[in-house]
Amino acid sequence: MSAGDTVAVRVQEAALDLEDEAPHVASLSSSKLTSAKVKSPASKAPSRERRVGGQPGFVLHSWPYKETSVIIDVLTRDYGRIALIAKGAKRPHSQLRSVLQTFQPLNFAWTGKSEIRILTSAEWVGGMLPLEKSALLCGFYLNELLVKFLVRDEAHPTLFDQYVSTLNQLAHDEPATTVLRQFELSLLRESGLLSDLTFCTTTRERIQADARYVVDPESGVRLSLISDTAPVVLGQTLLDMVAGDYQDPQTQFQSKMLMRSLLAHHLHGVVLNTRQILIDLQNL
Repeated sequence: MSAGDTVAVRVQEAALDLEDEAPHVASLSSSKLTSAKVKSPASKAPSRERRVGGQPGFVLHSWPYKETSVIIDVLTRDYGRIALIAKGAKRPHSQLRSVLQTFQPLNFAWTGKSEIRILTSAEWVGGMLPLEKSALLCGFYLNELLVKFLVRDEAHPTLFDQYVSTLNQLAHDEPATTVLRQFELSLLRESGLLSDLTFCTTTRERIQADARYVVDPESGVRLSLISDTAPVVLGQTLLDMVAGDYQDPQTQFQSKMLMRSLLAHHLHGVVLNTRQILIDLQNL
């Protein structure tokens, strides 16, 4: 089997893994993650919603509902992550069948005030290149992160814009090592799970480029200790991450180890299926 065929197979596995988890989405955000969220002023309470139209968003994943319908998990710019029932979407001649695809910009309209609303329309916006090969697998990784970290009905417009930018960069073959680190950083920030990376809690001062630090998931950046088992990073790595500069190979390596550790901590043992697939592909 060629490398291209292998990527295609693993992409299919990633899609199936994410779909298999769909019925349990509501339980994936632990109480600790939920309590860490800060309610955005732009968030819309489900109990007050009736009709919403012209809302930009993306399908994160979907799963069957009854005989002819599907439930889609959607990331929207102004309403955050929501669940919608697309009635009749499984019927052969349904217009929704071809529209409700992942990684495609859509305009949504829905009605209802319960946790799961009723989709009334979805229109393809266009303007974005499709993801292919390894970029497609990276896209599923982004979606899995969003499903696991974002509670429903909390608006994250900055993260939404970062998601759009990340998809565009992946589609244009930008280095995944850089693009994914920037998205992971934005995700943890917007979820309220990451403190200021430029401030040291030990010295109460701005971090120094040549000093060695540990990013404690609960208390923030501190000077490293000999006994530390968490990833130790240089201050320059943290400064580079904040600046979005990943050109230094050392920054690339240390930021990858750091983000992997932080994500694992906040996931509380929940396995990222797509991350494991990416690791396996890198080891081929």
